[in-house]
Amino acid sequence: MSRYRSRPRSAFSRLAAAALATAACVCVGATTADATATGTGPVVSRGVGIPAFYTPPAQLPAADGALIRHEPLPLGVSLPGLDGRPLPGSATRLMYKSTDSGGRSVAVTGAYIEPSAKWEGDGPRPLVAVASGTMGQGDQCAPSFALQHPLTVNGQTLSVAYDNLAIYRLLATGAAVVVTDYVGLGATDRLHTYVNRVDEGHAVLDAVRAARALPGTSLASGSRVGLYGYSEGGGASAAAAELQPAYAPDVPLAGTYAGAPPADLTAVMKGIDGSALAAALGWAINGFVQAYPAMRDVAEANLDDAGREALADVSTMCVGDAIMRYGFARSSAWTTSGKSVAEIIAAEPRARAVLDEQRIGTLRPAGPVRVATGVQDDIVPHAQARQLAVDWCRQGGNVTYQAVDLPDLGDRLLTNHLAPLLTDQGAAISWLTDRLKGKPATSNCWTMSFQR
Repeated sequence: MSRYRSRPRSAFSRLAAAALATAACVCVGATTADATATGTGPVVSRGVGIPAFYTPPAQLPAADGALIRHEPLPLGVSLPGLDGRPLPGSATRLMYKSTDSGGRSVAVTGAYIEPSAKWEGDGPRPLVAVASGTMGQGDQCAPSFALQHPLTVNGQTLSVAYDNLAIYRLLATGAAVVVTDYVGLGATDRLHTYVNRVDEGHAVLDAVRAARALPGTSLASGSRVGLYGYSEGGGASAAAAELQPAYAPDVPLAGTYAGAPPADLTAVMKGIDGSALAAALGWAINGFVQAYPAMRDVAEANLDDAGREALADVSTMCVGDAIMRYGFARSSAWTTSGKSVAEIIAAEPRARAVLDEQRIGTLRPAGPVRVATGVQDDIVPHAQARQLAVDWCRQGGNVTYQAVDLPDLGDRLLTNHLAPLLTDQGAAISWLTDRLKGKPATSNCWTMSFQR
């Protein structure tokens, strides 16, 4: 089953330059990759061998969240504890069943980590489902893979597992963590459906179900559940909080953190186009073309050869290589008319309808939620993230809104988007830990008129 074709990559010196830019931004899982698969042979993605574990079986179980397979996962960063248990814990790689936005069964991969730290709160050990920020679209970018390989450099590939910091901090509280790879990121049978709110929300909720089904954990029927995510992960956790009542009523939520959520993709598309992370526009188009025939028709009618080549190229990239090759690219260079992708979608009712379906904020979220957004964020624009909090407040949600006020750190460089990831992380984890301990959250919706 051949998914991708190899193509020559840039010299390693260019990868190193991208690595420096990425590290300066405290940035993303950067992996460059081509992927090939032949019959029963291994999948290789831009020089990275993808373990056979990530290839889904032909038949999937019926129940959402059902475990398909699991195996021990060696953590790339681990220390021996005084009591003989590894720090921060022991990990298990997962594959579980979910349902995508078209109602189809899909296999999703991820990881569960049993912490060594003791839970000091009331009740049994809680569980946090971590929805990772943008890692890319190649299978080698999967967050579970990054737990084992937090840094990968091989001349073709550079991968940095930047979300592992939040995962390890959550484990240090004594909470267990389950990480989802989302639909198609890691699993080798399809492309990652980037920022598809239903696919991602379902994958997050089903990861909780899969963790509960895993044998030998310290989780109990009364374990509280929290969701944590920033950027793409903020959108995924926000979508999961909205979808939970209808899709997963068996997964009550003690609290949800949604940092820098891409709630309105029309606004986000304009912020990303021409930025350091311009390739993310290609990831979104690739995912929507795969999931929605109407979007495929629009793409085929409007992309030129350069656009088609760019979308094929980014489909196997992680963030680091994407910044190197497509940083500050304009989508107008990918279209037959010279119009931007945003302009084309605005003129196409079928394409607009697809993006309208992705809007987060139309449903009341389950449980208390904390929305944080950097006021200078120009990649996932601040105004649309703030609007999500406003929309949820109007629907009676228990919303804690936090505007992260930092200096302007550079136009479209990712710095304004990524700085709040670090500066607000401690407060976000503290807030979520209080919810897992059963402490009530008090909405600050009444302050929205006074907050930026």
